[in-house]
Amino acid sequence: MVGLYLGVLAVIGLQIAYPLVHGNVLRDITLATVFVGAATMVFHSYLVYGPLFATTFTIVTFAYSLGIETLGVKSGWPFGRYQYDHSLGFQIFGVPLLVPFAWMMLSYPLLLAARRAAAHWVFLYGGIGLMIWDLFLDPQMVDAGRWSWKLVGPHTPFEPRIPLSNSAGWLFAGMGLMALLHKVLPRGHRKKSISSMAPDILLFWTLVGGVVGNIFFFHHTQIGIFVGSLFFIYLIPYIFQLRFGRPDTA
Repeated sequence: MVGLYLGVLAVIGLQIAYPLVHGNVLRDITLATVFVGAATMVFHSYLVYGPLFATTFTIVTFAYSLGIETLGVKSGWPFGRYQYDHSLGFQIFGVPLLVPFAWMMLSYPLLLAARRAAAHWVFLYGGIGLMIWDLFLDPQMVDAGRWSWKLVGPHTPFEPRIPLSNSAGWLFAGMGLMALLHKVLPRGHRKKSISSMAPDILLFWTLVGGVVGNIFFFHHTQIGIFVGSLFFIYLIPYIFQLRFGRPDTA
């Protein structure tokens, strides 16, 4: 339990430090944030749902995200034309090894939220969450030179460097991943004494950190306000379930 919350605090601390450093330290913080975040979420899934759940989640999310990202890099579908910079480390088929772990880090808390907030629409609720998260993430990573786009057609709101096709791709790919995870992963706690607090903290910190970072550090005030508002509205059904809904059985 202590290690679980230390992992969450480490992710928050690393993200707070992110806008305060530069160069190789910034790169190292980017890598550490993702790997620590993904490991913490997998650890939570192991503690609460058991080894089969944790192993299945890890393998399915890794394989799915690597596959869809490889397709994206090679063909431009479904996200648009983009390429990753080598600063993100070792690559598989042009996709940094880091990238599937980034999917893992946020898809887990979003899956838990979707199962509680929209039990019959998990694929849609979870997919929308991944799309909104990427609206925060992409401008930040483009600023840092971690990947770049070839803009074709309309761009995402308040970000002329990123095509709108990327958001459509994230919605499509996110719905596919959430549908698959919801299908193959069992429901019901193994240890009811461990709550969803750790993934919830990471999820809500993603909102707070995205707003604060974009407005006060990354010079993307409009993105901070717009995406922050979308994310807050998106989370309202989950907040309502946490406050008034049934016990957590996701």
